[in-house]
Amino acid sequence: MKKLLLIPALLAGSLALADGHKYEISPLIGYNISEGNLGMKNDGYAIGGLEAQYNLDNSQWSPELSGYYTKSADYTTGGNADILRVAGNGVYTFASQSMFKPFVKAGLGYEFIKGRNYSNQNGAFLDAGAGAKVSLTDMIALKLEAIYMAKGNSNNSGNADSNLMTLAGLTFAFGGEAPKEAPVAVAAAVAPAVVDGDDDNDGVLNSVDQCIYTPANTAVDANGCALDDDKDGVANNIDQCPQTAFGVEVDTKGCKINHDDDNDGVLNANDLCPTTPAGDEVNSDGCTKIVNLHVNFARDSYKIVDDSMSDINAYAEFLKKHENYSAYITGYTDSRASEAYNKKLSLNRAKAVVAALVAQGVDATKVKAIGMGEANPIADNATSEGRAQNRRIEAELIRK
Repeated sequence: MKKLLLIPALLAGSLALADGHKYEISPLIGYNISEGNLGMKNDGYAIGGLEAQYNLDNSQWSPELSGYYTKSADYTTGGNADILRVAGNGVYTFASQSMFKPFVKAGLGYEFIKGRNYSNQNGAFLDAGAGAKVSLTDMIALKLEAIYMAKGNSNNSGNADSNLMTLAGLTFAFGGEAPKEAPVAVAAAVAPAVVDGDDDNDGVLNSVDQCIYTPANTAVDANGCALDDDKDGVANNIDQCPQTAFGVEVDTKGCKINHDDDNDGVLNANDLCPTTPAGDEVNSDGCTKIVNLHVNFARDSYKIVDDSMSDINAYAEFLKKHENYSAYITGYTDSRASEAYNKKLSLNRAKAVVAALVAQGVDATKVKAIGMGEANPIADNATSEGRAQNRRIEAELIRK
């Protein structure tokens, strides 16, 4: 068949692409030879394509995605069609033969036809192809290939429709180089005699020295490696903190690394509150200066709702544990009601929280209630959500 005669011609004129790159992109142009029953004028049409290939490490198989497009292919009966094919293939690349790098491929795809007729319909196809590459530079190669496609067609008595694409273009290779096979070592006919010595002059012969480049005048162990008395991984001769406790994380100078896990600017070793939420303003002990205790009250009342006690209890535990702190408990309201009423209500609510803290064991002299009423809103009082945010109890830590 005339469709198959182009394959050996393509293989005969192809060379190999340079090895080593992860990715290949190949823009192509060519000609599609169609089976006569498809009704294409001259049994064929020009075609353009793009192929993308990923080269796997240590494998001759590579996955490939491809697309091919023809604009306005003519029918013998008049009219024309736009034809788009997309396919996924597995590509097997053979070992280089002299300067040749041949390959074969197979896979499946789908053909979309805009302007289809009775014989030429959309459909899935199986494909198989062969070709080769010849490098022009380390990253560019000439690519020649032929691909045969068998497409299912319900209008063709169950027989497959055949197309043969012949393509030529350039392959552009890029990306990190894939590992290359290690060269095979050739054993010497006669091994040279070993002459022992002590190249680094540390008193340990080369044949047993596990650290053969020890600096001059460095105290070493029986293996010729620098001593590390505190076992921190930093040799004595460069260790600026030679008595670091065992297991402590150290820097390249052998000194303890100080961390700040909550990124509040206070090192863990000095941080009384090591899990401060991100963005909180903290004091020198790493604790949030002003905390919203999220206390809820009964409507128009200063009675604390039971489910609000968790924050109060946690704050009480902190004040009892850290006796050098006292706290201002400040109440706020929204802007509804009069200013005088709101100030009184906010003070009563702050006093209720102080009473709850004292009930949990906090020294009454360490907490003070303040009522600010509707002052210092943090949200818009025109909305219910904003008013809910403005009705709050803030606790400010005061260090003695």
